[in-house]
Amino acid sequence: MGINVKKLREDFKEPYDLVTTSDGKILFLRKWESQSPSNKAILILHGITAYSGPYEMFGNAISRTGFTAFGLDLRGHGLSDGIRGDYPSKERLINDLVETISYLKKKFSTLLLFGHSLGVLSALIAKMNSTEKIDGLILLSAGKTINPGVYKNPSVLQKLKMLFSSIFFPSKPVIKYYREGILGLDDPLFNFNYTLRFMRLVSFQDLNLSEEIECPIILGVGEYDEIFSVESAQSLLDEIPCKDKKFFIMVGAKHAVEFTEEIFKEIKSWLVDKF
Repeated sequence: MGINVKKLREDFKEPYDLVTTSDGKILFLRKWESQSPSNKAILILHGITAYSGPYEMFGNAISRTGFTAFGLDLRGHGLSDGIRGDYPSKERLINDLVETISYLKKKFSTLLLFGHSLGVLSALIAKMNSTEKIDGLILLSAGKTINPGVYKNPSVLQKLKMLFSSIFFPSKPVIKYYREGILGLDDPLFNFNYTLRFMRLVSFQDLNLSEEIECPIILGVGEYDEIFSVESAQSLLDEIPCKDKKFFIMVGAKHAVEFTEEIFKEIKSWLVDKF
């Protein structure tokens, strides 16, 4: 039985905004307000399977730095509309990100994007496609290539089922996302089933990094990240054409970053220095 997203939104008691997209869907924006009046905001973009809720640790920390933090639930995730685990097209993903940024830029003159894992890809796609000024990128837990053995290769039969579904039932989730150490298994707002067309959207290999990014970037990776090595993360940053970029290692951290003051200190220092 699926979750009732509309009712869960109506029952939500903490601050939030809603974005109505150009195709009539509602995207949920969790909100952590700055402790003092501010015209600066940071948009948090979540990783695969997740939604904005688990990023409360970062949202609260950001709100104490003079920024208002927003966490976007991607279409088909969390409290946003859409078929769970599906995106109709890359164009629709781009439009959702661009329209959310435009919504926030009407309220805040300074806007940064904070991407974690899949959110790094979302942040880079958004930066490259939005006509609005993006003032900075905070990127965590991503790399150019995945560590060997993280995911099991599907059998021939599984591949045939996926192909059949993608042709005749493209909006039906048929891929179960799983890896060792995965979080959120006891949270009904996490999603672990995806369509083939969604999974085809989420590859750094297809990202066009030819255009100069004219805003500061900081990219961090956990010392013990299970999916991306330190070298892979550094390689990704090296390929991003930007004159103002910084790399750091989150000591003791895994892929799903557990907030500590020590980890956020590097980000906070960068925010204070740049903004």
